[in-house]
Amino acid sequence: MAKHKRSLMIKLGILTLITLLSITFYVFWDINFKILHYQLPSRLTRIWAMILMAIAIGVSTTLFQTISRNRILTPSIMGLDAAYLFIQTLLVFIFGATSQAMMNTHLNFFIAMISLVTFTMFLFGYMFNKTAQSIFKLLLIGVILGTLFQSLASFVQILINPDDFLILQNTMFASFNAIQSELLIISTVIIALLVIVIYIYYLPYLDVMGLGRDHAINLGVEYDKIVKQLLFIVAILVSVSTALVGPITFLGLLIVNLAHEFIKSHKHSHILYTTILFGILSLIGAQSIVQYIMQQETEISVLINFIGGIYFIFLIIKESRS
Repeated sequence: MAKHKRSLMIKLGILTLITLLSITFYVFWDINFKILHYQLPSRLTRIWAMILMAIAIGVSTTLFQTISRNRILTPSIMGLDAAYLFIQTLLVFIFGATSQAMMNTHLNFFIAMISLVTFTMFLFGYMFNKTAQSIFKLLLIGVILGTLFQSLASFVQILINPDDFLILQNTMFASFNAIQSELLIISTVIIALLVIVIYIYYLPYLDVMGLGRDHAINLGVEYDKIVKQLLFIVAILVSVSTALVGPITFLGLLIVNLAHEFIKSHKHSHILYTTILFGILSLIGAQSIVQYIMQQETEISVLINFIGGIYFIFLIIKESRS
């Protein structure tokens, strides 16, 4: 036991060191000291956004997989990404691509976040009661609603003019190139508060809930009540990260499973920390490839979803064989 714990601490120490070196490498690689006053704040802003995304997506996916007890599910399956795209498409269709709703970053951020949280409150709150608190019925409804929003967004996109559609395209893919620092401050406050609440209040329950509903109830956990509260936290984390940068469907799936494979532990305190580190490394790696190798000819979400999609297929084949 002591050997396993020592091995785990060494792994976490090495991973932390690699993450810190990667952050330093990204910030200072090929930097031009003549324009340091421009380059350094820009890169620090990107790193700040990547850390926030890694925390929000990593924590939300870990909680969601603990609740559903399935390692190939992510909150995106509930239709949140599709709902985000539908909201942005609807804003362009009703108000136009150059309206305040689209051009005012703060207004667009709050419209997207409040709409997504409201949608999730309806889905998790109302439907969770209607489906007799069955997580699997809830997942099925989420998949159906996600498909519905995707179809509606595609239909409305046909109706808007080409110039508006070109502007709308920028919201369809995650990007770290033009993030407002004011949004980072707001997002940091929201994400930090939720993570503190999780670590102080919910962390002791998560390991027990990972055993399943029956075991958790037998061990004295108010399972249904805590599941509902955790789903609301997941919704807010996903909403903030999506409204801040854009949808990255497979990032959560990729980093949580890498964390499980790396540390071989079911303790959520270790999984959450490792997931966040893998999230930061994945985003820095993908952004570096897009920035330095592909010369900004593609978006970071395309690269991560390509790798994550392949990993998703690998997990499905692995699960079917086991």
